[in-house]
Amino acid sequence: MQPKKYITTTLPYVNSKPHVGFAMEIIRADSLARYYKLQGYDVFLNTGTDEHGTKIWETAQEQGINTQEYVDSLSIEFKGLAKVLHLSKDIHFVRTTDKNHIAAAQEFWKRCNDNGYIYKKNYQAKYCVGCELTKTDSELVNGRCEIHPNRELELIDEENYFFKFSACQEFLENFYSQNSDFVIPSFRFNEIKRFVSDGLQDFSISRLRTKMPWGIPVPGDEEHVMYVWFDALVNYISTTGWPHNLDSFETYWTEGKPVQYAGKDNLRQQSAMWQAMLYAAGLPNTHQVIINGFINSGGQKMSKSLGNVINPYDIVDEYGAEALRYYLLRHMHSFEDSDMTMEKFHEAYNANLANGLGNLVQRIMKMIISYDVDIADINFDHAPILSFHKKHIEEEYDFNKMMNEIWRLIGDMDQFIAVNKPFKKVKEDKDAAHKDLHYLAGELSRLAISLYPVMPETAEKIQSCLTNVELPKEPLFARKD
Repeated sequence: MQPKKYITTTLPYVNSKPHVGFAMEIIRADSLARYYKLQGYDVFLNTGTDEHGTKIWETAQEQGINTQEYVDSLSIEFKGLAKVLHLSKDIHFVRTTDKNHIAAAQEFWKRCNDNGYIYKKNYQAKYCVGCELTKTDSELVNGRCEIHPNRELELIDEENYFFKFSACQEFLENFYSQNSDFVIPSFRFNEIKRFVSDGLQDFSISRLRTKMPWGIPVPGDEEHVMYVWFDALVNYISTTGWPHNLDSFETYWTEGKPVQYAGKDNLRQQSAMWQAMLYAAGLPNTHQVIINGFINSGGQKMSKSLGNVINPYDIVDEYGAEALRYYLLRHMHSFEDSDMTMEKFHEAYNANLANGLGNLVQRIMKMIISYDVDIADINFDHAPILSFHKKHIEEEYDFNKMMNEIWRLIGDMDQFIAVNKPFKKVKEDKDAAHKDLHYLAGELSRLAISLYPVMPETAEKIQSCLTNVELPKEPLFARKD
C-alpha cells in the first residue's frame, strides 16, 4: 500500500492580486509534493483562497461591486497560478465560499461548542483589519500594527462569541514538548513557545452581521458571522471532504502527517490557534508547520504605494515558469526574509540558467550526437535521486541547500568537460572520449531526476533529449539582453 502525505499552503487572502511571496510558498509546497511522489507516496497537495472577512468586504464596498463577484474574479487569478507556475496537475483548490467548506466550518464550530470551548461575552478590543487580528498594546508600534502601520486600528465594542484559547495552554505546551520539530525553523518554534508560555487570551470568533455581513453564519445564531480566521483555518480539513468523507480525511489528514507551509505573519494562527482548535474539536493535529520569511524588494517591504510589488504572472510572461521556480527556490532564503529585484533576477537567469544549466545540456548533447556515442544502455527512467535530497528536503525543508547542491553538480560536470576535454580527446582516443561522454550522459540523467521536484518541465526536456538522443528543440533558457 502506498504511503500517504498531506501538504498544504496557507490560503492567500483575496483582497489583491497574487504576488511573488505567495508564488514562493506554493512552489515550495509543490516541490515537496513532487519529491514525495518520486518516493512513491500518494500525495494530497492543497491550496486555495481565503474569501471572507472585513478587509474583503470593505474593498468590495469601495469598488461598488457585489462581494461574491469580487472574490470570484480574484479567486480565478490565484487558481490560474496552477498552470502558470507548472504546479502538479492533481493539486486541490479550496475556496472558503464553497458550500462544502461552509458546511464543514459550521460543523467544526458545533463540535468546539459541544465540547465546551465556545462562549459569548461583551468585549472591547483594538482590531487590525489588515491582519484580521485583535492587537494588545504590547504588539503596537506608535499605536499602530507593526505589519500594517498605514491603517488605523478599529475599536470593537460589541457582544461576540469567544474561543477558549486559554483552556488549551497546557495542551499546547505538552504538544510542543512531545513534538520537538513541530515548527521549522527552530527559532520560529521558540517564538511560538514563548508566546504560549506567556499566557493565552481567549479570542473572538464572531462579528455582528449588522456591522460586517460577509462571513459564514454562526450555527444557531443568524445575528453573527464567523471570524475569518476561525472559518479559514478549517479549510485544511474541509478540502479532504471532512466531515462527510471520513475515508478521505483519515487517509490524508490522519495518516498523511500533514505539513503546512505558511509565512511568518501566520505563525500564531497556524502553530497555536489552529492546533488548539483541532484539539477542541477532538481532531488530530498537524504534523509540522514550515514558516517562510517575507520577500522584500530593494530593501523595502513590497507595497502598491511604493510600486515595488512583483507579480508572478509578469515574470513568467518574460522568463518562463521554470526560471521563477528556480529563482525562488535557490535565491530566496528558506526561512529568513530575502530581497528580490528584477535586476537580481535577470542576472541570475543569464548566469545560472542560460549560461549555466542550458549551456551544459546543449554542449553534452551536441557532443554525444556529433561523436555518435552509444548511450542506449543507460536507464534514464530510473536514475537514482541524489542522496542530499532526503537530508535537505525531508529533514530540513531547506530548498536553498538542495538547489545549491544541484548547481554544484552542474559545476562539477562543467569542470569534468574542461579537464578531460572529450571534444579534443575524440580525435586521439575515441573510446576514451566516448567513455567520458557516456559518464556525462548518466550524470545528466541524475541531474534531471534531481531537478524534477523543483523544475519539472526542464527535467522532462533533459530526459527527452537523452532518451531520443537529440538536441533540445529550442534553448532551455534563451539568454536575455
